[in-house]
Amino acid sequence: MRVRAGTPADVDRALAIWRAAVDATHGFLSAADRAAIEAEVAGFLPLVPLAIVADDNDLAQAFMIQDNDMVEALFVDPAMHGKGLGSLLLAHARQQAGGPLRVDANLQADNALPFYEVRGFVETGRSDRDGQVRPYAIVHLRQPS
Repeated sequence: MRVRAGTPADVDRALAIWRAAVDATHGFLSAADRAAIEAEVAGFLPLVPLAIVADDNDLAQAFMIQDNDMVEALFVDPAMHGKGLGSLLLAHARQQAGGPLRVDANLQADNALPFYEVRGFVETGRSDRDGQVRPYAIVHLRQPS
């Protein structure tokens, strides 16, 4: 497994990873919100730089979107959970940022908060609603220096 820059050819696979990961971990989303979020994700994936974890066949198994020190999105194919792909992406992100990272995690996502806490992130605050003002609580996290 290696981290590489995403290409336009990775967009469909990234969306498939997003769908599978959300199905596995975001059961709290209403059907309407899930559909709306999927449309948003499908719209911006082709427009943003992706970091991809690719397997030996160069197939994306995980992806991340990063904006400076902020991890905007990190999704791993559920079949690959627990294999270190998320940690690999975070190490790559920290190197790219040149220091500690920030991330927002859905409080209701089964594995998000524990994933980041195990990797040293600490809570810096909470919001009752997500960035699109939907009623899904967000935990703001940061790595220590």
